Amino acid sequence: MWLSQARRTLLHRIRRPRRSHSNQPPLTLALRPPLTQGRRVVSTLFSMPERRPFVRLPTDVYPVNYGLRLKPDLIDFTFEGKLEAAVEVTQGTNQIVMNCADIDIITASFVPEGGEEINATGFNYQNEDEKVTLCFPSTLQKGSGSLKIDFVGELNDKMKGFYRSKYMTPSGEIRYAAVTQFEATDARRAFPCWDEPAIKATFDITLIVPKDRISLSNMNVVDRKPYPEDHSLVEVTFATTPIMSTYLVAFVIGEYDFVESQSSDGVTVRVYTPVGKAEQGRFALEVATKTLPFYKDYFRVPYPLPKIDLIAIADFAAGAMENWGLVTYRETALLIDPKNSCASSRQWVALVVGHELAHQWFGNLVTMEWWTHLWLNEGFASWIEYLCVDHCFPEYDIWTQFVSADYTRALDLDALDNSHPIEVDVGHPSEVDEIFDAISYSKGASVIRMLHNYIGDEDFRMGMNAYLLKFQHKNASTEDLWECLEQASGKPIAAVMNSWTKQMGFPIIVVDQEQVHGSDRVLKISQKKFCASGPRNGTYENCPNWMVPISICTSEDPSCTKMKVLLDQPETTVNITNVAPDHWIKINPGTVGFYRIQYSSAMLESLLPGIRDLTLLPVDRLGLQNDLFSLARAGMISTVEVLKVMEAFVNEPNYTVWSDLSCNLGVLSSLLSHTDFHEDIQEFIRDLFTPIGMKLGWDSKTGEGHLDALLRGLVLGKLGKAGHKATLEEARRRFKEHVEGKQILPADLRSPVYLTVLKHGDSTTLDTMLKLHKQADMQEEKNRIERVLGAIPAPDLIQRVLNFALSEEVRPQDTVSVIGGVAGSSKQGRKAAWKFVKDNWEELHNRYQGGFLISRLIKLTVDGFAIDKMAAEVKSFFESHHAPAAERTVQQCCENILLNATWLKRDADDIHQYLLQRKAPPV
Repeated sequence: MWLSQARRTLLHRIRRPRRSHSNQPPLTLALRPPLTQGRRVVSTLFSMPERRPFVRLPTDVYPVNYGLRLKPDLIDFTFEGKLEAAVEVTQGTNQIVMNCADIDIITASFVPEGGEEINATGFNYQNEDEKVTLCFPSTLQKGSGSLKIDFVGELNDKMKGFYRSKYMTPSGEIRYAAVTQFEATDARRAFPCWDEPAIKATFDITLIVPKDRISLSNMNVVDRKPYPEDHSLVEVTFATTPIMSTYLVAFVIGEYDFVESQSSDGVTVRVYTPVGKAEQGRFALEVATKTLPFYKDYFRVPYPLPKIDLIAIADFAAGAMENWGLVTYRETALLIDPKNSCASSRQWVALVVGHELAHQWFGNLVTMEWWTHLWLNEGFASWIEYLCVDHCFPEYDIWTQFVSADYTRALDLDALDNSHPIEVDVGHPSEVDEIFDAISYSKGASVIRMLHNYIGDEDFRMGMNAYLLKFQHKNASTEDLWECLEQASGKPIAAVMNSWTKQMGFPIIVVDQEQVHGSDRVLKISQKKFCASGPRNGTYENCPNWMVPISICTSEDPSCTKMKVLLDQPETTVNITNVAPDHWIKINPGTVGFYRIQYSSAMLESLLPGIRDLTLLPVDRLGLQNDLFSLARAGMISTVEVLKVMEAFVNEPNYTVWSDLSCNLGVLSSLLSHTDFHEDIQEFIRDLFTPIGMKLGWDSKTGEGHLDALLRGLVLGKLGKAGHKATLEEARRRFKEHVEGKQILPADLRSPVYLTVLKHGDSTTLDTMLKLHKQADMQEEKNRIERVLGAIPAPDLIQRVLNFALSEEVRPQDTVSVIGGVAGSSKQGRKAAWKFVKDNWEELHNRYQGGFLISRLIKLTVDGFAIDKMAAEVKSFFESHHAPAAERTVQQCCENILLNATWLKRDADDIHQYLLQRKAPPV
């Protein structure tokens, strides 16, 4: 499943150097002594609540095949169901315990093979645990039998289970589709079942639907005939599925167009779109038909089903879901309009398609044994989606983007006291949604990338193939994967990887050097846990240790690893021969190892010129800056020193490096919105981004590609938001022409232009933008507008935007990004958004039913506060308004607020002085 991370939005800020770079003084960076005295350890403020008791389903009866007939009513939003399951009774029992939620069972009976039917005498629902116990008057004997259940349920509006999704026909009529989302634990809302990933069975599905609707399921249609009781309906029967887990079952009933192709290995691929938009499915179809053979070749295992459908669903909580053979997507994660889609949307679709199709093998063919191993599915798919996109679109330079989008994001979250290990014990269903987060996805992907680098591609692929063949159609645990990779590579995979998946956090690698014997360099390398709140007191003995694969390169060849060591102790010494005294040494080339680095002052100073003269690779320029920013936040160096380093990026040509700089400056700008010198950091941003903005200009030039389009949108958005006068004037001019229909804005310029005019706009601007939203035929354009509406500055207009977020105009899943956009735009917006969330908590919590969207909403709304008392307020609110699926998120947010407050108190004056001194005329 792809969670729709509010794609590190390309909306940030900008600046110009005071002198030409040629005569700028050399960069120096002073390290602070460790701050250990009086440091607040935030974890003590927020203890995890007691875990709810939970017992997995008994194993005395298990399913072999589900015969399932469903008849949804698209007018009354109910459905009738008949289940006839072939089951095995492994020991005599007079009850069957299954999962069941929001379903009413009408009748149930059991027919032993060759025996008489036994009617159930009672149904005992345990609503808290989402279970039902079917009670029988006599013992069901060991052996095969058939369980028959008639039931009814509701097509809910919660985007989970079997639910309804609203859409508009081309003629403007409102209609509903019936669709499914079962991961993690919601198949039980569609039919009584054994809803645990390890309890696999085959499925025979029949849908009774209106004859003018398309109906889809995991497998191909084998029969379609009129329904005898109602001639307006048809009975559609699908082929038997392979043995699979319940969370991967899917069905969709609605009105769709499609485009179709065949992959080179003979699999029928279809992309289903809203009616009239079939052409918008072409790009995803092209990606999917390239991707299936790529994975077949990579895994050396063919795709096991005869067809695969990819379908755009109007109301959809996640980004996409990997149901076997019928992958469901948000419209914005699947549909691309050649004229109206921007470069970032194309890239997004390519990544999400790559992610979900990887799951067809890794997750569907071989499934995790329990949700504790969710990361196996998601971490792996989040890594290999990049491998796939790199194969399909090498011009995207996607692996550099991985470092900014996934790797640094995971480091930020995992440095908190309220993070969690990759492998986390999960019991009650309410706990499962919580682990669909950046640890399972992004840290999971990052440690697999590190592992792949450590093993080498050939051995990695050999191990993957052995794993898939050994466990196909079965379930596996993390240890099973390590064993296969260990046998293929001959390396101590389990020992190395357990230190990364079973314990929380990651190390900071501290490095110092000494030149000896003329051309030898001795490195002293040590590790300790990196904490967002700074170094802790404590000896090496009681600190966690990691087995850290460390690569080392030199300025002689920055792209080639000169030495590799496995650091399995608190510290070690490494001798590197033939390094000239004037050559620099870089740890972690390619920024592959999952750790931060703290160089000695001398080592760091020797590396910094490599930023300006671009001798450091883009991914290493990015990693160096990101590490320094993180060290500044943790109080280990001064933020002013990092601002000085940022000024060295004035010649930077790389999109991803600018994107990461932009994110960090966005964090700093948000922090300084709590001061009275917020305008000074805007000037810094304007100065830094102006040269690259001038160089790029507004219009694309011949020969430019994907990354140029991304960079132009990023830079103009940053300059416009920071109030760069020329950018603002040009944005307003182009916006006016766009609205008047004289010159339609290219898709890549819409986000930065919309953001800029709103940030410096009034009620007329907002009215115009809401009108554009209403007129937009494409969900991508609606989302583009929704994400930037919060930039409007006036308090009464901010309130209008918040009210709009809950209106019928905004799809339920997109409300979160509208509110998040308000909170992320200004100090005023943050306060207003938090008040709005509190005032409308009941409606919002009910809307998302405790799924991961509620966690996203909380994080986007409160993470930017920087006042101690706000942490207490947030904590207090959620103590009286329980959100079980977001408990850890609340703790992480409170911790972040306290970290922000500490950072502000510690560095605000120094930053202010530095920004003032930059403006002072030279003496």
